[in-house]
Amino acid sequence: MHFMGRCRRFASPDMPNKRLEGTKIKSAVSLYGPKVKRTFVQEIFCPMLLPYLNADVVEAGCDEAGRGCLAGPVFAGAVILPKDYRNEILNDSKQLSEKKRYRLREEIERDALAWAVGVVSPQEIDRINILNASFLAMHRALDGLKMRPQALLVDGNRFRPYGDVPYTTVVKGDGKYMSIAAASVLAKTYRDDYMRRLHEEYPQYHWGANKGYPAKAHREAIREWGTTPYHRMTFNLLGDGQLELFGPETLEENG
Repeated sequence: MHFMGRCRRFASPDMPNKRLEGTKIKSAVSLYGPKVKRTFVQEIFCPMLLPYLNADVVEAGCDEAGRGCLAGPVFAGAVILPKDYRNEILNDSKQLSEKKRYRLREEIERDALAWAVGVVSPQEIDRINILNASFLAMHRALDGLKMRPQALLVDGNRFRPYGDVPYTTVVKGDGKYMSIAAASVLAKTYRDDYMRRLHEEYPQYHWGANKGYPAKAHREAIREWGTTPYHRMTFNLLGDGQLELFGPETLEENG
């Protein structure tokens, strides 16, 4: 079966961005045949992300990547897009293939009115905790923008105010607003690049594949080889309690 085209995707700030319910997707699979993957059906029926929350102000979207990792920094992106921006493949970076993410990064950097990436190190994460580190990474990304936003759209349900700039938190915002999705793509791809470089230094942890996330191979390597300067020492590195990684003197120093 061949598909000669795709359904036109659409976006309207007045229309909720909702995916088809499971029953409708099943009906579509039934209509087009069993060989059609559910993800494809979801894609062609999914409305395009919303271009903005408020058309009258300069909005920057913010999102982070690497919050749940055992190693490496947390990265955050901040992006200001034109109000009439359209991009039919832009979505939450976790929903995109690697090839699409890097293609989108080039398009975002070309088309955005302003963009920047902020980074917070593992040592800073251990000192201020991952939640505060995520906020700090977003603040650093906002500091790097070449134009000042008048409002912020932030992925998630919590944020630390950035000066006097008003903000709106949006749960799963990277699947709802273009600017947040664009920030997600930048944060994810630049962090992936960084972890691949670290993989060359410490190949036994398989960071080229797991990017520092708590994959089985990563935790097995920690158990065998111990930790590196890039590990987050306040995290549960082994998955079953991490005290055995340290001696009493180290615990006292980090306490």
